Amino acid sequence: MDVRNFVAWARERGELVEVGRAVSPHLELARVMSALDGQPVLFRALTGFAGWRAVSGVCARREHFAAALGCSVSELVQRMADALTDPASPPVLDSGPCQEMVEAQVDLTRLPIPRYHPDDGGCYVTSGVAVIKDPDFGRNSSFHRLMVLDERRFTARIVEGRGTDTAMGKARRELPVAIAVGCPIQVLLAAAMSPSKGVDELGVAHALAPTPLVRCRTVDLEVPAEAELVLEGRITQAQAEEGPFPDLTGTMDIVRHQPVIEIEQVTHRRDPIFHALLPGGMEHKNLMGMPREPTIYDGVNEVCRCTGVYITPGGASWLHAV
Repeated sequence: MDVRNFVAWARERGELVEVGRAVSPHLELARVMSALDGQPVLFRALTGFAGWRAVSGVCARREHFAAALGCSVSELVQRMADALTDPASPPVLDSGPCQEMVEAQVDLTRLPIPRYHPDDGGCYVTSGVAVIKDPDFGRNSSFHRLMVLDERRFTARIVEGRGTDTAMGKARRELPVAIAVGCPIQVLLAAAMSPSKGVDELGVAHALAPTPLVRCRTVDLEVPAEAELVLEGRITQAQAEEGPFPDLTGTMDIVRHQPVIEIEQVTHRRDPIFHALLPGGMEHKNLMGMPREPTIYDGVNEVCRCTGVYITPGGASWLHAV
């Protein structure tokens, strides 16, 4: 289920909150998102960014994932476990909606990238799925928060020892990357999982629900064709300060020196919708906690019969499971 189908689904069910007045991505957007946390919200206009809309709450409830995967909430853990065990190779199309519009000039400041908190290090992309290729293990997709440095550069929080960091260590100079924003729900879920090395998260996504891909224009990578926005570029050897920024628990994460990403191409859908993901909100919690559940499910089933797993929001969706 892509962003637009999700908006239509939530509207039809009477669950979508629609904000008609223009809202500023600078702090105001986050205030409204926080007040309405747990609900899907469509912002119809953004101050200073004509032609753009924003959405939040896409992954705020387990029912949203169930609707996207065509199953019940109680079946989600098994569906995730099955997709991890048996991923499917997604088709690669000649063209896709995410490339309907090609920006003539890269200027990240012209994108409605929010500033969520007064103490943030800068404006942040929080819902971006970064696609890279490891020379040994192939395609890898994962979340990295991205802090805007200037018109062409981000600093990316890349956790040490994980897939992107490992691939960077093998790159002689720079590592091509494509960042998809406004991805279908099954892509967001799969990118948040931690499969074994060599398992393609986009293959996991396609096993969950149909996920066609499209080839990037400037880098040898494939991205979800139904994403709203794609940023193509390179993870460089340069570093810059990243942070502070709120973490999952709602506390402020520290400032670190992190890799700099240079963007060389920007494409997006017509009438694009920017997916703003509130740090520490229910979307963040679900995307951190739920993908751990099938791993726990398989582990417990090695010693006794396990009928279900639930990582609770009471433990910040990370520290406590039933």
